[in-house]
Amino acid sequence: MILYTIGFTKTSAENFFGRIRKAGVSAVLDVRLKTDSQLSGFAKKQDLVFFLKELLDVGYRQELMLAPTKSLLDSYKKKDISWSTYESAYIELISARKVESMIKPEDVDRSCFLCSEDTPHKCHRRLAAEYLSSCWGEIIQIKHL
Repeated sequence: MILYTIGFTKTSAENFFGRIRKAGVSAVLDVRLKTDSQLSGFAKKQDLVFFLKELLDVGYRQELMLAPTKSLLDSYKKKDISWSTYESAYIELISARKVESMIKPEDVDRSCFLCSEDTPHKCHRRLAAEYLSSCWGEIIQIKHL
């Protein structure tokens, strides 16, 4: 089983959609809290749904249960909390939501978690992928595009 992750900032639409195509992604699972920010460019939800379907025949769905809360995200962005505090709070949040019982491994095989950060190192999409992998006890290969 493979689970991909991708961010859309600091990249062109050509590079973004090219990476999704090359990986053979079957669906993009949007784990962002806000999917229509003016800063999202080509990755605004309405546009993204269209581009994925028309360019790549790839599905799209929003997975709000994997998004952080507004207050948690704001605290991190305003530097009120550190990355390690954010990381712990986010894992606690998705654990309390019991996301591992609401999403099944077969639902994410060859899918791609989408968020805005250009790298996965300090992004909740990586945390979500790693959390689900550990909960399911299955061998899931996580690849960051």
